[in-house]
Amino acid sequence: MALFQFGSFVATPAALAHCEKHKVNPLLLLGRHIRGDWGDLVSDDTHANLNALAYGDRIFSSYRVGDSKVWVITEADRSCTCLMLPEDY
Repeated sequence: MALFQFGSFVATPAALAHCEKHKVNPLLLLGRHIRGDWGDLVSDDTHANLNALAYGDRIFSSYRVGDSKVWVITEADRSCTCLMLPEDY
C-alpha cells in the first residue's frame, strides 16, 4: 500500500540504462519507495522522510544497484517522482 501520492514517474536515460544493465525493473524501485522502504539511507535521511510524509516535503530513497546507487525522489508537491543516478542530480 502506498504511503503517499507520487505523481508522474519519470527517469533519466542513464538511470534506465543502469537498471537494464543490472536487470532491475525500475517499477520495483518505485514500489519500494512509495511503501516506505527507502533503501540505503542514514538515520537522518530516514527521519527526514518521515517528517516529509507528515509535512509535505521531498521524499528521497537510495538503492544499491550493481556498482552504483539509484536515487528515487518525489517532489514536495507530489507532482512527480524521478529515478536517477547521483551524477544526474
